[in-house]
Amino acid sequence: MTGRLLPNVTAVAIGGRGILIEGPPGSGKTSLALMLIDRGATLIGDDGIELRSKGCLTAYPADRTRGLIEVRNVGIVAAECTCAPICLLLSMSETASRFIDQPAMRDVAGHAVPAIEFRPGDPAQAIRAEYALRTYGLTPVSTQRIDT
Repeated sequence: MTGRLLPNVTAVAIGGRGILIEGPPGSGKTSLALMLIDRGATLIGDDGIELRSKGCLTAYPADRTRGLIEVRNVGIVAAECTCAPICLLLSMSETASRFIDQPAMRDVAGHAVPAIEFRPGDPAQAIRAEYALRTYGLTPVSTQRIDT
């Protein structure tokens, strides 16, 4: 796979592990990314990332938004960016379950990625996202290709 653009998806890296954050416009994707960046994460891309697969699925900044993130009520600002293997998918949802036993596994560009419905909006959401990555996230060597 040379590259596949995922529009309307934000991604950050924490300790070299990527988190995809998906949801409709206005659902809090960028707000969560900003909170995580404030806690030490690095931006991969805001409102668009590029996926590449060379053994494991890796997220790269999209060319058109590389190093840029929207800060609501402020504007588009520059941010350091990186690439990282995708280890977790958070799907923003106001109806997310309070507890889960296991994450769902989602097919993302032919790779199985743990996916969690994630309720946005509370002051602890960045901490919850870090716990989700620690608890359910793949390690980069464990990402696996789905044979179709």
